[in-house]
Amino acid sequence: MTPLLYMDKFFFALLGFPSSFLIIIYRQKIKEFTGSVGFAEKYLGVGGTYTLILLIGIGLFIVTLLYVTGTLQSFLKTVFGPLFLMPAEV
Repeated sequence: MTPLLYMDKFFFALLGFPSSFLIIIYRQKIKEFTGSVGFAEKYLGVGGTYTLILLIGIGLFIVTLLYVTGTLQSFLKTVFGPLFLMPAEV
């Protein structure tokens, strides 16, 4: 495979990892900017907005890691692939 085929993963990693760390580090500033999220405060308890922002940052990190390593593609193909089979492939 040519190196150009891996450039999308490189750029995704270049954007995803720092973004996730910035979301986690600056979650207080993000909360001050966006305000409280009602359902997060209701279902996640006191400080639920901070927890939601933290979960978004962690989720972004995990999705980025899965995409860069190719695990996300194989997982999605395994789980959702049978739903999109062409009639000739059945």
